[in-house]
Amino acid sequence: MAEARQLQAVIHPFAEHMVYYFLFAIPMLTTVYMGNASVLGFVLYIAYIDFMNNMGHCNFELVPKWVFQLFPPLKYLMYTPSFHSLHHTQFRTNYSLFMPFYDYIYNTMDKSSDQLYQSSLRGTEETPDLVHLTHMTDLQSAYHLRIGFASIASKPSNRSMWYMWTLWPLAWLSMVFAWVYGSSAFVVERIKLKKLTMQTWAIPRYNFQYGLNWERESINDLIEKAILDADARGVKVLSLGLLNQAKQLNGGGELFRQKYPKLRVRLVDGSGLATAVVLKSIPHDAKASYLKNSSNHMPQIWLVDSIDDKEQKMAPQGTIFIPISQFPIKKIRKDCTYLSTPAMKIPETMQNIHACENWLPRKVMSAWRIAGILHALEGWTMHECGDAMMDAEKAWSAAISHGFVPLTKA
Repeated sequence: MAEARQLQAVIHPFAEHMVYYFLFAIPMLTTVYMGNASVLGFVLYIAYIDFMNNMGHCNFELVPKWVFQLFPPLKYLMYTPSFHSLHHTQFRTNYSLFMPFYDYIYNTMDKSSDQLYQSSLRGTEETPDLVHLTHMTDLQSAYHLRIGFASIASKPSNRSMWYMWTLWPLAWLSMVFAWVYGSSAFVVERIKLKKLTMQTWAIPRYNFQYGLNWERESINDLIEKAILDADARGVKVLSLGLLNQAKQLNGGGELFRQKYPKLRVRLVDGSGLATAVVLKSIPHDAKASYLKNSSNHMPQIWLVDSIDDKEQKMAPQGTIFIPISQFPIKKIRKDCTYLSTPAMKIPETMQNIHACENWLPRKVMSAWRIAGILHALEGWTMHECGDAMMDAEKAWSAAISHGFVPLTKA
């Protein structure tokens, strides 16, 4: 069966370009001739034509099946990459650009169009060795995913750009769309280290939704579905990122380990390596360390999970704030030092790293995510979730041996 393949280069004769321009200009020229032209109409028309043209030449299916099930006539009004690929691989079929309606009328539609769409939607990729399960954070975090805008994804999410506010309405609609229709995790990144293949899956939920009591059950269902899917596909390790491992949500993953004692995929929360990274970031000459809620209030080092502005102002000048959670601290003191959330630089041999992980710099990964990689590389068979924690020194040594580099030196 013919397959949709990625286009490496496209060359059209000059005459064909001219014909394209003439055909696409007919609707605009008609409105000008009739005196009903609109600048907004021109912009939307050109944007739609450009989007559909590029989408039709993708090497993956962008439109999910449920969209056509929800609105069946759309099948005749909008083509798919697999539909258009048959125009290039078969003889005299699927002529229509953008609208398959005319191929149905004149019986020129390839009979394998629907079958190819289904198979392309399922995909034929190899099963990854490791899956990192994350989720969106704020409304604009979707643009920082690898499948979002490349120019935005290549920068940390806490580095705002002047034009981001213009995308807020679209970000809000994306959140509502994901909330209503997001029924499973989706792949946002594929990377490789040595012979290890990895994927990042995202739960279609945002930070604030994890704090809603009435959303916890549905979020746990999404996480559980992703775990069972990974287990059925033969994935070796699944690491839980951000709030997917929250204690109040599922006990750091312990809920799923107890519910499915025969899981083959190993669940990892990365607490062992995260602990090691925090300990290694404390300077050797530090006089005292303050763990929030302890009795010592005059230290040089503050290890904090979450801290408000009032508590930060209590710290003496020159204090070093070290986060012990996955979320960064709000920086309000110019006379203090703020370290990164537990993370390490990745090896140079890691491939396909084109996006930053949330607020972390380029080519830096969180300790929790790296822990899953180490479990897969080392072949560790234990579940590291709930109260079970990998030996911190063992996890640290493994990270260093595989080329991960600490961000700070003690």
